[in-house]
Amino acid sequence: MKKNFTLALLVILVAVASCSFTNKSFENDDKDKLLLDLITYVLEKGHYEPKNLNDRFSSNVFDDFIDILDPTKRYFLASDIRDFEKYRFQIDDEIKNTDITVFNIVYQRLMKRMGEAEDIYKEVLDKPFDYTQDETIDVDYKDQEYAASKKQLKERWRKQLKYNTLGVFNTKVQNRISDGADEASKDKAISYRSIPKSVDVAKVELESRESTESTLDEFFDFINDLERKDCIVQYINTYVDEYDPHTYYFPPDDKEKFDIGMSGKFEGIGARLQKKPEGAKVVEIISGGPVWRAKSLEVGDEILKVGQEGEEAINIVGMRLDDAIKLIKGPKGTTVNLTVRRVDGSLEEVSIQRDVVMLEESYAKSATVKEENKKYGLINLPKFYVDFEDYTERNAATDVAKEVERLKQEGVEGIILDLRDNGGGSLKTVVDMAGLFIKDGPIVQVRSSGQRKEVHEDKDERIQWDGPLVILVNELSASASEILAAAMQDYKRAVVIGSKQTFGKGTVQNVIPLDNIVRSNEHGDLGAIKLTTQKFYRINGGSTQLEGVKSDIVVPDKYSYIDLGERDQENPLGWDKISAADYNVWDGYIDFETTIASSKKRMAENPYIKLIEENAQWLKEQQDETVVSLNYDAFKRKEQKSKKKSDHFKSLRDYDSKLTFESLQYETELFTQDSVLREKRNRWHKNLAKDIYVEEAINVLKDLKTNNIKGAERRLASVKG
Repeated sequence: MKKNFTLALLVILVAVASCSFTNKSFENDDKDKLLLDLITYVLEKGHYEPKNLNDRFSSNVFDDFIDILDPTKRYFLASDIRDFEKYRFQIDDEIKNTDITVFNIVYQRLMKRMGEAEDIYKEVLDKPFDYTQDETIDVDYKDQEYAASKKQLKERWRKQLKYNTLGVFNTKVQNRISDGADEASKDKAISYRSIPKSVDVAKVELESRESTESTLDEFFDFINDLERKDCIVQYINTYVDEYDPHTYYFPPDDKEKFDIGMSGKFEGIGARLQKKPEGAKVVEIISGGPVWRAKSLEVGDEILKVGQEGEEAINIVGMRLDDAIKLIKGPKGTTVNLTVRRVDGSLEEVSIQRDVVMLEESYAKSATVKEENKKYGLINLPKFYVDFEDYTERNAATDVAKEVERLKQEGVEGIILDLRDNGGGSLKTVVDMAGLFIKDGPIVQVRSSGQRKEVHEDKDERIQWDGPLVILVNELSASASEILAAAMQDYKRAVVIGSKQTFGKGTVQNVIPLDNIVRSNEHGDLGAIKLTTQKFYRINGGSTQLEGVKSDIVVPDKYSYIDLGERDQENPLGWDKISAADYNVWDGYIDFETTIASSKKRMAENPYIKLIEENAQWLKEQQDETVVSLNYDAFKRKEQKSKKKSDHFKSLRDYDSKLTFESLQYETELFTQDSVLREKRNRWHKNLAKDIYVEEAINVLKDLKTNNIKGAERRLASVKG
């Protein structure tokens, strides 16, 4: 459906645009202006709720752009903001006239101020900090005024750097005490004066400042790597973000990353890299990839040069990491030659044949657990992945179907589908996946702006799994996750366990390549825009937008009091309701409501659940406490208080359900060749055993099964009577 709609929208856009967006029309303008005009056109013609470009719109873009460039107010001065104010209501006119004057003015001033900031932090960190002074810093920057002078700005930097360094200083002091002979002094060093004489305080203070400076050097090195085109993308997306939080412009590189995220695969060598002054450092080898198979690189190796087959190698030392990665990646079957400095310091040239690399952590995985001589299954789905170019390739729906079949072969009596932290993905995979658990019927309703609703149905009468089903969700379960959870809840096909409500993203986006809209483009790849084009609705007619899916059984977690959902985003679309679809509630359960009531009673009486609730409230209090002392003694008192409270919650980390989770047979056979995969699964299984939500899900599965048997017995007895 998504691909078909994208094509239909492109036909409309191209039909209108092909006459106006040509090389000739923009022969005197640059790529930035072309991008701005194209995006404005697509937003006006294709967005679900187009905006009026007026002074109010302009003012919002103005504030948001300044804020995204300088969120901590440590670069711009109040005088800069006054200079910019004359353009507050000009941005809408510039957008209409394909002008980027305001961007250029703000960008040039930012570059100047960031250059000055480099001098400031080096000057501040050149002098020792006095941790006996009584002073504080407010780390809630939103309502702070901009610095009135460079002197005030420097003072702001001094406090921030002292705050950053204080934590480093404290850690180093504790490490020195732990490493020394006077271990008994560790708990006594709760004030500056009580730091043991064996610790060279002046030396530790110097090392702490050097550590902070090194971190800032790396940050500014990254900033200096950014180019003007990176900043114009921020400007464009500030404008685009006024439409809704999920409409977004992808420059060419980001579009590729988005595709990789959606499909869970790419073509390359299979190594994750980190920029270092000496080159690109290997920080992870991806299981199953070319490097992993050939054992040609190790974590810690540094890539210095990159050469394509038959071409001279290019030195990548000092190069932007994204540019270096472009050279290293490439089509399946091609060869790349790397000059590598090994961990032992030796230099070596390595030839690697590129291949398709599968990101295993993106895909569905399952495990079994035994409880009272009964076996249950759990499927974890991180996202609803799909290859939009070829749906027949690996996707979330077909993978979950395979896992369900494997679990059936294992003889499981109930299945948990874990959608926690699943941010969504492909709408089509949701419809296909929901069809695994019901006979047939509607799954989701979709409506475009001003159009009649469309009902997306499962038309396959086969049911792959008709046994007990539990779905786990939390505040970060969004979009496609919410569609599936909502459909199963409306059918009463599954019991939904989790947070009070899910994320609340009830909108549909389509990705529109901008190259398809302009003829005779001389500017190269223009990227794409992810555009909100539709809203989806539950089969009962309600939208999940803002409200999310409310769990049948609410279980607190650490996010319970933290603002995370769609309702806490900037410019979300509103909630509404349409007519319900025609569907029949699942009749496979007996005592469904009794099962939910039993679980709620268990949760209310569980001391660990009460502790989780208390912990969530404490985390919220910590988040709201924004004024921090820069006095070492006050800092230590706060640390001691926090440690005491943290120890109070330690039993949550130590919780053990005593359940044993195991991989399925096909996976255990892979472990003989892949020790990394085995270690990942072992770690996952240990975490599952500590997961009280999974434990309760198993209890619910047991109740559903038991209630079915008891209900059937009662029904049979009544018939005989």
